[in-house]
Amino acid sequence: MESELLIGLVGLGALVGLIAIRVPIAYAMMLVGAVGTVVLSGPLILLSQLKTLAYGQFSIYDLSVVPMFVLMGNIATRAGLSRDLFRAANAWLGWMRGGVAMAAIAACAGFGSVCGSSLATASTMGQVALPELRRYRYAPSLATGTVAAGGVLGILIPPSVVLVIYAIIVEANIATMFIAAFVPGLIAVLLFMATIAVYVRIKGDAGPPGDRVTRRELIDSSVAVLPVAVIFGLVIGGIYFGFFNPTPAAAIGVFLVLVYGVARRLVGWSGLREALLDTARTSGMIYLILLGAELLKIFMSRGGVPQAAAEMMATSGLQPLVILGILLLALILLGCLMDSLSMILLAIPFFWPVISGLDFGLGPEETKIWFGILALIVVELGLITPPVGMNVFVINALSRDVPMSETFKGVMPFFFVELLRVALLVAFPALTLWLPRLLG
Repeated sequence: MESELLIGLVGLGALVGLIAIRVPIAYAMMLVGAVGTVVLSGPLILLSQLKTLAYGQFSIYDLSVVPMFVLMGNIATRAGLSRDLFRAANAWLGWMRGGVAMAAIAACAGFGSVCGSSLATASTMGQVALPELRRYRYAPSLATGTVAAGGVLGILIPPSVVLVIYAIIVEANIATMFIAAFVPGLIAVLLFMATIAVYVRIKGDAGPPGDRVTRRELIDSSVAVLPVAVIFGLVIGGIYFGFFNPTPAAAIGVFLVLVYGVARRLVGWSGLREALLDTARTSGMIYLILLGAELLKIFMSRGGVPQAAAEMMATSGLQPLVILGILLLALILLGCLMDSLSMILLAIPFFWPVISGLDFGLGPEETKIWFGILALIVVELGLITPPVGMNVFVINALSRDVPMSETFKGVMPFFFVELLRVALLVAFPALTLWLPRLLG
């Protein structure tokens, strides 16, 4: 048993090494999982697993929601929703000092509610918000940092692809996870806006106020975002109140966003074709990572690594909250090496057995929900944490004249506010669990 555990640990070290030298995470997990299984159990066991593994993974019904939400986000990107959201948010908030940046945060949250992807949110809102932030002469670090940080809201504001993957891994209810994400997502929006307000008070010239709009413009811009509210209400509200499951809800969302884009003549055959191709590429990448993660999980389970980690933590004498803090810190460090989806697929199979064996004063299902939201927030941090910081790279590609160091400097206040949000949710689990308990 000790030799099997040693092989498992060596495999884990090899995986980290492969990731560090930039081997794609899917291939790294497949290679380590396949070689490790052969070493531990022989080639026949590996071939036996491969015979049904891909079909077993990809035929999971709940997983079909992923390409649907990805497609909805891709069509929404081309349908002009982001521009309408920013225009409305700017009409309400732009007149304040730092208001245009606050409008970018609000628009990111709104776009995240029909997108579910942080990178897509950052990229799309960057194209809309950055020109306005430049026009009002916002400090480059604040402008780019705000949009990069606002992009992370796409991963938590329902619907979220990463949240769906987490729910499948730990066998949690997807609808309940969406419900639980709502209040923490709202807290993030408010804290981000408060951060901007404090920042522009300290540095008065960093975020000058924008123009006031007329009442007519305010009404018109608000009416223009009603389709977003309707789509969000039908998709997420339908899931919340049990009218339909997540997959049919996502299909309805795709249809509504497509109708909206076609009606505005912003989505034609070429746009739909591009959205479908982008969805196929993204979904293929996600499914490939899922297959690699399953191969790795088979190897690690045979090596006893998750079980050994759970036993070590249980017998360490550390308080449950200390162990939780260690695991969340490990997720932050992983965020320096890989993207959010890879982090969830790699870490949760190891971390969840540890968490499920600890007593936080919550039931098993509530622990799943609470830890899932915490893990997702920490995964968000990886999107703005150097040296990877995928959102920062996306925004840097849209603003080549701003050094990446300036953008990283701009996201740091939001990084520390995210740590504050984690501390609040750890100290007060009811912030996460209140709405699921109310609607349950």
